[in-house]
Amino acid sequence: MTIRVMLVDDQVLLRTGFRMVLAAQPDMEVVAEAGDGVEALQVLRSSEVDVVLMDVRMPKLDGVETTRRICVEPDPPKVLILTTFDLDEYAFSGLKAGASGFMLKDVPPGELLAAIRSVHSGDAVVAPSTTRRLLDRFAPMLPSAGKEPRHQELERLTDREREVMVLVAQGLSNGEIAGRLVLSEATVKTHVGRILTKLGLRDRVQVVVLAYETGLVRAGGGRG
Repeated sequence: MTIRVMLVDDQVLLRTGFRMVLAAQPDMEVVAEAGDGVEALQVLRSSEVDVVLMDVRMPKLDGVETTRRICVEPDPPKVLILTTFDLDEYAFSGLKAGASGFMLKDVPPGELLAAIRSVHSGDAVVAPSTTRRLLDRFAPMLPSAGKEPRHQELERLTDREREVMVLVAQGLSNGEIAGRLVLSEATVKTHVGRILTKLGLRDRVQVVVLAYETGLVRAGGGRG
């Protein structure tokens, strides 16, 4: 199956570089491009796209708002936010807007390709530890939380599921969580799946965001 990719960035040279990398892959095709958010929304109306590589700082309509508008549509494409370290706050906003993850613009080609394939298959695109570092840095932007999580949805989780959620938010992989809790990796994967279902979340990225927003995990990766 060919993964149909859309490039959204106001820098033509950067789009050209990404296009060259993707064109060399037998399972990927760049089917659309746009130089700003307004154009991206227009192009998407007449294009079938699986994954959108989305810049954040663009004229007319930035990548965060564009992502938000894309993700409220029925059966939307997956969105990867492209950022640099000095724009991490935009990446965080993009995650909240519905993006499946974020990447740095200078990402090695191999990591970019792996991320696109991962998102297309329904997984989160970034390592939880990377997401955690971003959230640690911008945790002061989140609403203050008391000792107990505010979201009543978390009450739907069992004690074990809440424990797994904390470890996901702290940046542990399924294998690392299995080792920490003395469980099989398959059991951990089942717990993560139940967490996503019970909380109505799409992927591990949203698990991390919710854990920080509710105070289940605090800045620095500690439990709230």
